[in-house]
Amino acid sequence: MTEPADKVDILVVDDLQEKLLVFKTVLEELNQNLVFVRSGTEALREVLTREFAVILLDVNMPDIDGFETATLIRRYKRSAHTPIIFITAYADEIQTTRGYSLGAVDYILSPVVPEVLRSKVRVFVELQVLQRRIARQADARVAHAAAEAALSVAEESTRRSTFLSELSHELSGLLDMRTGMHRLLTMVVPRLAHGATVALLDDRARVVRAASWRDGDGVVSDVSGDGLPATDLQRIQQALEPGGAAHLQAHVLRDGERVLGVLLLAGEPSALGMAVLDEVATRAAIAFAAAQLYQSLQDEIQERRRAEARLEEASKRKDEFLAMLSHELRNPLAPIGNAVEIIRRLGGHDSKLMWATDITDRQLRQLTRLVDELLDVARIGQGKIVLQSAPLELTAMVAQCIDMHRPALTARRHTLTQAMPVGPVWIHGDGARMQQVINNLLSNANKYTPEGGSVHVAIAVEQRTAVLTVRDNGMGIEPDLLPRVFDLFEQGKRALDRNQGGLGVGLTLVQRLVKLHDGRVEAESAGVGQGAEFRVYLPCLQAPMADDAAGGRQSPGAAAVCRRLLIVEDNPDIADTTATMLAIAGHTVRCARDGAQAITEAQSFAPEIVLLDVGLPQLDGYQVARRLRQLPQTRHALIIGLTGYGMPADRKCGREAGFDHHLLKPADPAELRKLIESWSAPGQPDGSDVGEPKPSNLYAFKRP
Repeated sequence: MTEPADKVDILVVDDLQEKLLVFKTVLEELNQNLVFVRSGTEALREVLTREFAVILLDVNMPDIDGFETATLIRRYKRSAHTPIIFITAYADEIQTTRGYSLGAVDYILSPVVPEVLRSKVRVFVELQVLQRRIARQADARVAHAAAEAALSVAEESTRRSTFLSELSHELSGLLDMRTGMHRLLTMVVPRLAHGATVALLDDRARVVRAASWRDGDGVVSDVSGDGLPATDLQRIQQALEPGGAAHLQAHVLRDGERVLGVLLLAGEPSALGMAVLDEVATRAAIAFAAAQLYQSLQDEIQERRRAEARLEEASKRKDEFLAMLSHELRNPLAPIGNAVEIIRRLGGHDSKLMWATDITDRQLRQLTRLVDELLDVARIGQGKIVLQSAPLELTAMVAQCIDMHRPALTARRHTLTQAMPVGPVWIHGDGARMQQVINNLLSNANKYTPEGGSVHVAIAVEQRTAVLTVRDNGMGIEPDLLPRVFDLFEQGKRALDRNQGGLGVGLTLVQRLVKLHDGRVEAESAGVGQGAEFRVYLPCLQAPMADDAAGGRQSPGAAAVCRRLLIVEDNPDIADTTATMLAIAGHTVRCARDGAQAITEAQSFAPEIVLLDVGLPQLDGYQVARRLRQLPQTRHALIIGLTGYGMPADRKCGREAGFDHHLLKPADPAELRKLIESWSAPGQPDGSDVGEPKPSNLYAFKRP
């Protein structure tokens, strides 16, 4: 420990208070007198009053910069030879040359490395302490000898400081490992040793890169480590030191606790080498660690770019696949929907037939909605679901869902109990989505309860909130899984699939749909084998008006105005059922199976309305629409696109081709009828008053 009498003064000059605090923290360990000032003017004042062992001087300061301050310091006799270390965030060759011309002994880049800063400052502290002790010697001879020794130490210190400064300059801003290894070797050989090898290691201490240089070879040679164990470095170094491993010295390059590599020196190091080797290893390790970090970041950026390119390509292919899949799935739904409408119109008033027709129609609509949900890429990507809300009677809806699941419950011999309120419970929501929620909970209760179990369904009203409860005595939920039971894809050993399969999205969908209805869903379970209970909370409505609850469905009847319609569709089932449905409504209908026939029929039939499929053979629907817009018979006709292609680009193509509306298959018969009946041909008295229809399940270039 330094004696109080031997303490020296260290001047730190920086205009930023936070940096002065950093220097104080780093240099306190030296146990010397630290003097902090915040400007060049204050520094000059301190230099006039005392002698400093070393001055740490910031380059960039507001009043007098570091170079001007150094110039003025050198004018005073007391400080003419005081060591100055410049602190800067950036140092190019012009700046460093100017600094060294002013007597700077070194540059340190900011932010500083504590070990490097302390080691540099410690050299000049020790030098001044030694000089003070020499000065106190009474004997002139001893004082003279000590002075010579001090001069020698000073010269050695200068050589050491100069070497380390050059080394820092060579390794600063290092981004390439190979370049850094070569620079290090050219600094070490021959000034520190007559030969050297630097090898970088991986996490298993295996050589991944190495380079060697022997004095006199004139070239730095790369040696492929090729995954060699670190102990085999002796073979890499063999050409440097024929005398064997006994003449090799190893210096480990560490970054904290991590070993980055090793520096091997051939033979005994020089006097300078013995003084600076530890510092050389430290600075080399810092440089290689920074280069490794930069390289890993570059690799990560490149991998991210490749991944983004793969994702973009996959997304493009997915869009193309889903567009085609959309067309293929919607095509069979269209004739089913038409057939249901025909049965409804021709079936009379048989109650069972009407009941069966309503069920078929309701399930067809739900299936259509689910297909649309699956295939709408934009909404899937953004996590958006647009609700078609209306007043819903929850008790009746739950009863319908229970009826759907009753065969499955019976097949597994489950006992179903219910606790329903006497009066209706009204909520505001999307009927198809709420059925999806209820069906999902009933399906889970059925699947995850062993045969012969019990399922309980209840509805209650608590403070204007409807509470739907689905409880089973099945396999239960593990405690550590329960908090994540609604997470997407949460399944596996602890998931709710219980060997029943599934994608792990059911409960996630339940939670998100309930949130869209301004509600919440909770799950409880006492553990494995103790069953599970799910509770859905939804805001209640007061009883709606009868017209709202009825849904406004019109009784089938004849059209108010009969139109000439041309149906262009290559699928016979779709064409025939659509034609039959429209003919029953009183319209005059003709069909065309392809684009060429459509153009021929249009010229002779002069249809007022054209229902045009997009995916036609030979001429597609867009080409046909353009031809029809050029014919005088159909220039002003209402052209409605019927297609399974529902992507935004498809709708844009339809609009540009001349479509008035773009409906996705299967088109809702009621909405199609409304479009036809609300349209007025040009020149009719009411044509200016009709405007755009506003159906709930179609787009004038929007989603049906």
